[in-house]
Amino acid sequence: MDSLTKVPVTDADIAAMVRRGFGPDARVAQCTELTDGTYNLAFLMTLADGPSAATRSAVLKVAPPPGMDLLTHEVDLMRTEVDFYRRAATVGAPVPDVLYADLDRDLIARDYVFLEVLAGKPLYAAAKEMSTVELAAVRRELGAGIARLHTATGDGYGYPLRDSATWRRTWRESFLAMVDDILSDGSRLGTALPEPATRIAARFARNADLLDAVDRPALVHYDLWDGNIFVHRGMDGWRLSGMIDGERAFFGDPYAEFVSIALFRDIRELPEILDGYAEAAGEPVDLGDKALRRITMYTCYLYLLMVTEGPTRGFDPVAHEPTLRRSFELLTEGLARL
Repeated sequence: MDSLTKVPVTDADIAAMVRRGFGPDARVAQCTELTDGTYNLAFLMTLADGPSAATRSAVLKVAPPPGMDLLTHEVDLMRTEVDFYRRAATVGAPVPDVLYADLDRDLIARDYVFLEVLAGKPLYAAAKEMSTVELAAVRRELGAGIARLHTATGDGYGYPLRDSATWRRTWRESFLAMVDDILSDGSRLGTALPEPATRIAARFARNADLLDAVDRPALVHYDLWDGNIFVHRGMDGWRLSGMIDGERAFFGDPYAEFVSIALFRDIRELPEILDGYAEAAGEPVDLGDKALRRITMYTCYLYLLMVTEGPTRGFDPVAHEPTLRRSFELLTEGLARL
């Protein structure tokens, strides 16, 4: 998908990144741009290692140049992504290995990272080939993987690796700051909202006491729609390969994960994920009234992001309209429940 943030790089830039990451003899044997994402440039490549002719595969992701007009929380997102993968790997969550990350910005004045290539394809594409039983099994495995991810714990709440107003000592303070940031972005960008920003902020504020139930800053991916979940078909059927695109990660309520993973749906419509999560976590998922109201808050926050980000991406208005309309509808419904 085209986006203003996907600023092109030259072949010479790519060659220089490859040499820095894999040695002076490394070169690009094949390179194809990956177009599904909406934020970073991404390439699938085969690398050759000089005279030995040994090859390896990698995904190269290149961040936007610093200084672009983005949402307030979109600062150094690739640094968040690299940190996410490394933290997730330490707790056994299924993520790609970081092969090489360069965050110095002295080569091309941008962050970039080479990642392991996961087997298979995104779940949204693979689901068309799966039976109902196979899809349920993959979702159960996914739920278990997310539960492992959430065992990673941060030193505070909010968006990491930046001087952010959201980095706080409590989840209540952090999440309300996250909401304030996106509402301020909406005002700056002229976002059409279902009601004035002050009323939206008031809806969150009057439910804020529910956030005090969160007493541990869990690592949350928060962008686990089916395009960021990879699966493959092996000898024993379809299996989970891993989770990608962790640049939206934050530390907070693990139940916030149940929003993007059920994008445009309700998490209760995906019981296999809940079952896999509960089994791996060793306790049932609480979907009582208070927990569901917290999830509604996180749902509204996600759709606030989605209805606000368009001008910073330069999306084609016609192509983006169905997603924008559905996000606006669900935001309206969620706010009414608050």
